[in-house]
Amino acid sequence: MIRKFDYLVIGSGIAGLSFALKAAKTGQVGILAKRALTDTNTNLAQGGIAAVMGQDDLLEYHIQDTLASGGGLCRPETVQAVVEAGPRMIQELQGLGVPFSAQVDHPDQPELGREGGHSHRRIIHAKDMTGQTVQKVLAEKALAEPNIQVFDHYLALDLLQEKDADNILRVTGAWALSVNSGEVCAMSAKVTILATGGSGKVYLYTTNPDGASGDGLAMGWRAGADVANLEFVQFHPTCLFHPQLHNFLISEAVRGEGGRLINNEGVPIMRDHPQGDLACRDVVALAIDSEMKRSGADNVFLDITHKPADFIRDRFPKIYSTCLGLGLDITKHPIPVVPAAHYQCGGLLVNLDGQTTRPGLYAIGEVAATGLHGANRLASNSLLEALVMADRAATKAKEEVSAIDYPKLTEPYSPWPGGRLGQAPAEAVLITQSWDEIRRFMWNYVGIVRSDQRLLMAAKRLALVKSEIDDFFQNFEVDADLVEVRNIAVVADLIIRSATLRKESRGLHYSLTWPKQDDVHFKSDTVLSNSEPLLFPGLNA
Repeated sequence: MIRKFDYLVIGSGIAGLSFALKAAKTGQVGILAKRALTDTNTNLAQGGIAAVMGQDDLLEYHIQDTLASGGGLCRPETVQAVVEAGPRMIQELQGLGVPFSAQVDHPDQPELGREGGHSHRRIIHAKDMTGQTVQKVLAEKALAEPNIQVFDHYLALDLLQEKDADNILRVTGAWALSVNSGEVCAMSAKVTILATGGSGKVYLYTTNPDGASGDGLAMGWRAGADVANLEFVQFHPTCLFHPQLHNFLISEAVRGEGGRLINNEGVPIMRDHPQGDLACRDVVALAIDSEMKRSGADNVFLDITHKPADFIRDRFPKIYSTCLGLGLDITKHPIPVVPAAHYQCGGLLVNLDGQTTRPGLYAIGEVAATGLHGANRLASNSLLEALVMADRAATKAKEEVSAIDYPKLTEPYSPWPGGRLGQAPAEAVLITQSWDEIRRFMWNYVGIVRSDQRLLMAAKRLALVKSEIDDFFQNFEVDADLVEVRNIAVVADLIIRSATLRKESRGLHYSLTWPKQDDVHFKSDTVLSNSEPLLFPGLNA
């Protein structure tokens, strides 16, 4: 079956839905949601959206904070464009009906929080459920829009490509698998937008949902799009440490409101840093990792018990209720926390309009490397980036859509060339278990602290696992689990290769072999180009 659209959006978080709502004004939009429409990283985002809205704040301050956090690798033009558009993006969300928390004395003004790395209060939030609140409003709008067709529980498999009138190969949609029915169909489009989020599930410990297996990044790479800066994986300093809940984030806003990181003896961990507990995430995560190794403890603690109980319950209702359900009253006891893989600062290399190096293919949100984050993302800049890049991409994609005809994809089309779909053989269970093996050695060898030797060990082990996975794709029927494992292996490989190329320590990449920052040789992006892309034409020869 073939379905045709002007715009095909793969992913249903804040970036994908924002793009879809704007694109729907000029054409037909198809949205592929890997799971439920609201099962996204956006839905889990607690902190908020960074934007200059305070009277004592300036755009220049936000730009300076972003550049300082990025370790010298931010693209200044991207930083300026994203920061300047921030207030307008907040106003657009308010216009859609997003109920941000307001000041008690000035209900027409948003309540502004502060997080690590920010010099001023500029975090617009909806208590500690900002992402969930925004996701709900955008999803309701998308479902009500007649020019948008949503396909939930559809897994994108690979990208379609065809030659245009100028004999240039361009992306023209994607193959998609209905997880519920097992049907495989071709989704044809004038432009394709990857908004698939990040790849936190490449690591053993992560704040990401189960679906964050780097699918968009892997598909884009296989299609020949360049990637950049994948060595910079942000580990959030404070993931809840509890045997019953493994990926629950304790928002940075807790530290922004006075929470203090302490060790088992009650000693403040960040006491010697000029910014204390509000230092940037790379600094805090490294300090926690060092403390845990020094003491042999499995975790540290985040203590906000010195604040009034009513304030804690009102400001952090989700964190409070979740912890209380696990038997932990955060108004009386410190919260056990550990660092966990949180955000992919690199991704598919894009320009300021979200265009990848592959014609017809856009990438927005966490899957993209825009140059905003550099070597370390400033807190709450991610949702802002998603909104701004979705807006810019929608404007540019409209120009493309109006200038080209529909791809000439017709029945019969070539089947998805990645393997036969269906019920995988019993042996595939062993391959699916490779997921855990990859995640474990990525955590041990390519985590917060790295070295050339650890990266080499990870590369050797991954090569063996990838060989087994690729063999199954050539010779056996495969299912959705194997598709995800295949993507995780691709992303792990790209992270290892990128980290191996950076012979220094900068931002989120800390190497024991190369502990110093080297601005002479490495103050530039790490770009990887696929010299042998898998070209998947949509037409039979």
